[in-house]
Amino acid sequence: MLRTTCAGSACVIVLFAGSPAGAQPAQSTRVASRDCATLTSATLTDAHITSATQVAASADGTSVAHCKALGVIGKEIRFQVLLPDDWNGRFFMEGTGGFAGSLEIGGMRYLKLGYAAASTDTGHDASPIQAAWALKNPERLANYGHVAVHRTAEIAKALINTYYGRGVERAYFNGCSNGGRQALMEAQRYPDDFDGIIAGAPAYNITNIAGAFIKNVQAVFATPDSARTPVVTSNNLALIERAALDRCDAADGVRDDVIDAPTKCRFSLDAVKACPADAAGADCLTRAQRRAIAAIYAPTKSGGKGIYPGQPLGGEHDAEGWRQWITGADDGLLAATNGQASSLQAVFGPEVFKYFVFSDPAWDYTKYDLGHFAHDTAPAASILNADNPDLSGLKAHGGKLILWHGWADPALNAVATIDYYSRMKQRTPGANDFTRLYMMPGVLHCNGGPGPDRADWITTIVDWVEHGTAPERVVSRKNGPDGQPIRTRPLCPYPQRAVYTGSGSTDDERSFVCK
Repeated sequence: MLRTTCAGSACVIVLFAGSPAGAQPAQSTRVASRDCATLTSATLTDAHITSATQVAASADGTSVAHCKALGVIGKEIRFQVLLPDDWNGRFFMEGTGGFAGSLEIGGMRYLKLGYAAASTDTGHDASPIQAAWALKNPERLANYGHVAVHRTAEIAKALINTYYGRGVERAYFNGCSNGGRQALMEAQRYPDDFDGIIAGAPAYNITNIAGAFIKNVQAVFATPDSARTPVVTSNNLALIERAALDRCDAADGVRDDVIDAPTKCRFSLDAVKACPADAAGADCLTRAQRRAIAAIYAPTKSGGKGIYPGQPLGGEHDAEGWRQWITGADDGLLAATNGQASSLQAVFGPEVFKYFVFSDPAWDYTKYDLGHFAHDTAPAASILNADNPDLSGLKAHGGKLILWHGWADPALNAVATIDYYSRMKQRTPGANDFTRLYMMPGVLHCNGGPGPDRADWITTIVDWVEHGTAPERVVSRKNGPDGQPIRTRPLCPYPQRAVYTGSGSTDDERSFVCK
């Protein structure tokens, strides 16, 4: 039976970094291609299949033979289910980034391994950086918040059972950013949906994140027409990144342009030269620039109470770091927003307040007082935020949860994920038996950055769920232009971290131990 309860969590752009692989179950099911079309007549609760098409394997091996089913749940929750001709008994669902709005899916990577796969647009068709679809529409907000993923999971399982003549043996969910929020929402609200859940850089408290974005946008873009002329320049970012690396890079015993433990680094902006006579220059900071940068590093507060941590050190001058997310000016975003925004925080923050919080497209971020934050955001937070630390339901189900976050993430704060994990361990007895958190030094939002940004989370979660192999050490890698690894490092369960042994290549994970 379908459940449609409402209440719940968080946001930002991109999906999943990782290369799936995994042991296959002993049994597989083979289905003739003619069976695909019969799915259009499948009997489903409050849902129907709009098309079911058999897709042949591609000549280059990027796709295997499968049945592609498209459908609608309720009034407008679109979904997609991909069913391989050779099925391994497992189901994988992929999360959606940003404000969703399309059938994003990395389905081919799952299909090639024999998994059935599904995705949903969460009930609206729109750009992932626009939220006008939610204007005065509480049903759409609830669908985006948590309902659509849950209902899609149940419908997908029903279709799988119909198609193969047997039910799903194991179900998994994988997502990063908003997909990570969806992952935690499933763990908290619908713990029986999945046996293994991967939550990367989870935007679990979307209203708090939006509040932090507004704080930063007010500091960098003081007026609505300043998108093309942000106060913080690319030269500024290069200066502060170099100063931070000079102070903190070698603290772990390895100089590799990566800060392994940003919260332990004692760095001050005073280390960066002040511009003489406050005249802007390439090698210094003006008072206005210093104030804006200090605001970004500072926690976001409302009425003296912290609502989101300050930005950790790292990734300031990376091409996909602060410039893209915080300080601007990104020409592509300017074009996509009619010159209104040149950083992704300047896009997402106002959209959340305009359409999720106030239902007012004319809302002006420059006039907002964060002192009213808690009162203003409470209704939206109850639907969107996946910040409940009680995971006793997932524990009772026998499920496993992997959390991971890049330390240099300029979009979602890695410290916030640590905070959730710490609260969850305090609230849920025996949490270490079914949850792990991994911090990835030098990694940006979901991927990218100077640190090793790829890990095989899929094999890791499958081994843990199906073989009881708790992941005490996960190898991450940084690939070169040719796709081959140029650096590997171990990822250790938090609060442990990788420590160089003092011998061997610092680009080889075997030269590090977890401590």
